[in-house]
Amino acid sequence: MTAAPPLDAPAAKAPHAEAPLTLDTAPPRTLGFSGQFALWANLGVSLIGFTSAATVLGAPGSELSFTAAVTAIVVGTAIGTAMLGVAAVIGARTGAPAMAVLRGLFGTKLSYLPTVLNIAQCVGWGVYELMVIAMGAQTVAGTQGWHWLFVLLAGVLTTTLTIWPLGSIAVLRKYVAGLVGVAMVYFTVQLGRQGFPNPGAGNWKGFLHATDAIIAVSISFVPLAADYTRHSRTPRASFWGTFSGYTLAQVWCYVLGLIALLQSNGDSTKIFGSFTGVAAGWAFLLVLVLRESDQSFANVYSTAMSIHNLLPKVDRRVLTGAVGVLVTGLALKIQEFNDSYSNFLYLIGSVFVPLLAVLAVDYFLGAGRRGWNLGQDAPARWLMLLPWALGFAVYQYLAPTPIAGWWTTFWTNAQSTLHFTPQEWSSASLFSFLVPALVTWVITLLRKE
Repeated sequence: MTAAPPLDAPAAKAPHAEAPLTLDTAPPRTLGFSGQFALWANLGVSLIGFTSAATVLGAPGSELSFTAAVTAIVVGTAIGTAMLGVAAVIGARTGAPAMAVLRGLFGTKLSYLPTVLNIAQCVGWGVYELMVIAMGAQTVAGTQGWHWLFVLLAGVLTTTLTIWPLGSIAVLRKYVAGLVGVAMVYFTVQLGRQGFPNPGAGNWKGFLHATDAIIAVSISFVPLAADYTRHSRTPRASFWGTFSGYTLAQVWCYVLGLIALLQSNGDSTKIFGSFTGVAAGWAFLLVLVLRESDQSFANVYSTAMSIHNLLPKVDRRVLTGAVGVLVTGLALKIQEFNDSYSNFLYLIGSVFVPLLAVLAVDYFLGAGRRGWNLGQDAPARWLMLLPWALGFAVYQYLAPTPIAGWWTTFWTNAQSTLHFTPQEWSSASLFSFLVPALVTWVITLLRKE
């Protein structure tokens, strides 16, 4: 078998067709450019994105200039989303979910390793999103109470969306995207007219670090992309819908968050106060809070799609329902995320930057040119683990994730042994992509698959 499992039957083209219930069923090809543009535009706007503008601005006393920060947002988003678009194209061409695509790269059994990692990160971010929605709802309601109720409601809404994923995307395209656009325009006008300080005027030091952070945010959706673009009518629509929708939305989101952050004297905890402080701001913030459910939807649905790679015969609705209950239960139990948990999620996320490099090179230049075996019997390709592992090591060598003291010490000792000090130009995201891409290319030349 050389395509998405099994793709023997013709793909459904009915406009109201839903995603298949099992992995061995061909996906309906119902998503055109507009549907994918709306999906990725909604995913590009996030409450987390507003507050994450602080990672672009820099530490107090060494902030980037506003021009430098905006440039970093634009450049980082364009680079990261181009990578995301590559993953989107592979999903559209194969018709397989993201983790099932990896059967062709590693073989079915070896694909279980990145699958388990993706399940862990998707569950973690799904829980985090429900908590963010609840906190946003509390801000709109002007209360510190009822957190559990808002989490529960967000969990029910999220789970419902995952039962009918293609129908949910259609709703995003027809209704939600427009409302979000109106809210974003309103906040842009209201906050822009108030003006804002520029504490880092003229400063570009730290520009590449800020750009690297934005690249990492964009790439975070790589292990989810094919779960949706497998339903694309054409690879071209999948790439441009993904690239244009996500780029426009993320740039807008981060720039607006940057303005709100500067108006809040650099305090990211007061950003939402800037939104509610304008006339009728609570109503437009409510739109963004409700829209945040598409973030939790993507995490819960992609968790189920990842589990499908392990359990291909289980009904998708059972999986999404179970994952929705799990994520909601964890969000009710966990009161807040500490730095260790967040860093653990970032550590898992860093494995997918080099993985994309290996995936793209092997698909377009290596064995994928003649068609991958995506079936249950796909043989193990152990050698492809080498460039992936090497890319992960490069990432951690340049920017160790602070999950524990021993982990950071190991990598800083490695830097010291090799007499290397991370420089402004040493982008962890870019180098951990380029190095495994080059190694994979060499492997494809030597093996001539």
